[in-house]
Amino acid sequence: MGKGDVRSKRGKIWNNSYGNARPKKNKKGKKANKPQG
Repeated sequence: MGKGDVRSKRGKIWNNSYGNARPKKNKKGKKANKPQG
């Protein structure tokens, strides 16, 4: 479970991908979304 694990939230942030662990909709505005491109 780390940056290399795409199934984890941290891995999805690092890989710029979304899924169940990291939904595109932000419920609480804790962190600003990483700019794409």
